[in-house]
This record gives sequence, structure tokens and C-alpha cells, in this order.
Amino acid sequence: MRRSQTMVKEALALLAAAALLGSLLWWASQRGASDSLEPAAAPAAKPAPAPAFARSLEGTRTDGALAVAADDVLVADEELVELFDYYLAAVGEKTPEQVRAQIERELERRLRPPASGAAKALLGRYLDYKRALAALEQRKDLAGADVTAIRKRLLAMRTLRARYFSTQETRAMFGREDGEQQDALARLEVRQDRTLDEAQKRERLAALDAALSPEVREARAAPLRVAQLEEAVERLRAQGAGDEAVFQARAAAFDPEAARRLAEVDREEADWKRRIGAYLDARRTQKDAGTLAALRGRLFSEEEQRRLPAYEEGMP
Repeated sequence: MRRSQTMVKEALALLAAAALLGSLLWWASQRGASDSLEPAAAPAAKPAPAPAFARSLEGTRTDGALAVAADDVLVADEELVELFDYYLAAVGEKTPEQVRAQIERELERRLRPPASGAAKALLGRYLDYKRALAALEQRKDLAGADVTAIRKRLLAMRTLRARYFSTQETRAMFGREDGEQQDALARLEVRQDRTLDEAQKRERLAALDAALSPEVREARAAPLRVAQLEEAVERLRAQGAGDEAVFQARAAAFDPEAARRLAEVDREEADWKRRIGAYLDARRTQKDAGTLAALRGRLFSEEEQRRLPAYEEGMP
């Protein structure tokens, strides 16, 4: 127990050095906040944990705090886009038709008419836009990693949006994304500018940093801090720490409930590695197709079996 406590203290020192605690709690509190541009909008209650629509979504909460204005008028904003994208991430595990039906059920559950109908209509336009965007990304004339090529792609994407969304919808649904893209483009332009020396580049990048709002600056730093937390956890495990020590470190950085969810993710990952390892070992020695099929059925769900080809690639 004393060794475990010492390891926890070491991990917490690493977290404190990285200023994890305050910033991660801020980040967690901001995840579900609505940034609606409509002053009359009132956010709906926070959703309950998402049902197990797809295995990859188990233990998560549905993104997007939907909002309506007076008379149940839908507020189309980035929160609605986050809800759409949350379920669209399951395409592959589920068919596009299944995913769309699930999103529509969620909209009906959380919104009343006419807002629910408007949200489903907007979903249809969003899916059409995403399909058109996928086709746009295949255009060879928009390929390239230089500033000029990226600027052309952004312009083409925004022109495409205008076919599916009003100016107000575009501003509300994609305004923050556009701002982040413009900032990233400006930074790339500085880095690729051969007329600037290193000191001038640092000065211009610092000016771009200073122009960011505190919220955006914190949001940009949050993923790095989350990665630092997991690096601290890996160091704990490398030193021989057990699950309890890891739980305490995560609970200090987040909260006990988040630590429990992360522990469950760890268990699921370990279980998956155990099962995939057993299957691949059997596949190397067992050549009977029927026996392997029975083993797949015993070890994996139908959805999990769709992931197996990526692990089998290159095997005899």
C-alpha cells in the first residue's frame, strides 16, 4: 500500500506540473455547454448516457446539448452538428441507414414538433453535404499541402456549404470551425514563408497566439494535457502500479466517475487484446475454415468480426 501511495503522489506531481487539474476540469465542464448564437435559445437538459447503439459508443454520453427558441423553433448550431457527428462516427459498425434512423430517434426523443421535424430536415441536408464533401476531397485539382492548395480547398468547401445551408446556419453551425481553420492556415503561412527568419516567424506566431480568446487557447491546450495525463498513467504502470493507483491518479485529475469510465475502457481494451490474441494464435495453427468460423463466433460479436480483417492482413 505504501508503494502504491508513493506512486500516486509521483503521478499527481506530474499532473500538477502540467497544470492538469484545473484545466481538465474546466475542459470537462465546457464539453456540453451550448454556444448558440441565438440569444433566446434555452439549452435542453443534459442527455443521459448513450445507449449501446454501437460498441464504440458504449460508456459515452451523446455529444450536443440541443436548444430551441420560442415556440419550439430549432436552433441550428454547432451543438446540433456535434450530435450528428457523434452517431455518424459509428458508420462502419452500423450502416448509414441505421445511423440516420438512430439520429432521428434521438431528435424525436429530445425535441418536440416542430423543432424535431426541422432537425430531421436539417439532418438530411447535412448528410447530403457530407457526401458532397467526400466527393470534393477526391478532386485532384484541390490536392496539395501548401498554403495555396489548402486555401483553395477551404474556399471550395465553403462554396459547397452554401448549396445546403443558409448564411445564418453556416455561421452558427460552422463558425468556430472556420475560425480554427483560418488560424491554422495563418500559422502554416507563417511557417512556409521563406522571406521570414526564425525570429520573425516566432514573433508572428506569438501574435497569433495573443489574438486567441482564452477559451480557444484553453481548448487548444486541452488535448495535450489529456495526453500528458495518460503518459503519467503509463509511467505509473511501468513502475508496477496497479489499477487502484491508476484510478486514484485519474480521479484526482478528473473525478471518480470519469476514473471509473476510464477503468472500464482499460478492461475492455485488455479483454479485446486477449481475445484477438487467442484468435490470431489459433489462426496460425488451425487451417480448418469451419473451426475458425466457430471460434470467431464464440469470441466476437458480429460487429467485432468486421474489424478482424485489419488484424488478419498479411497472415498466411
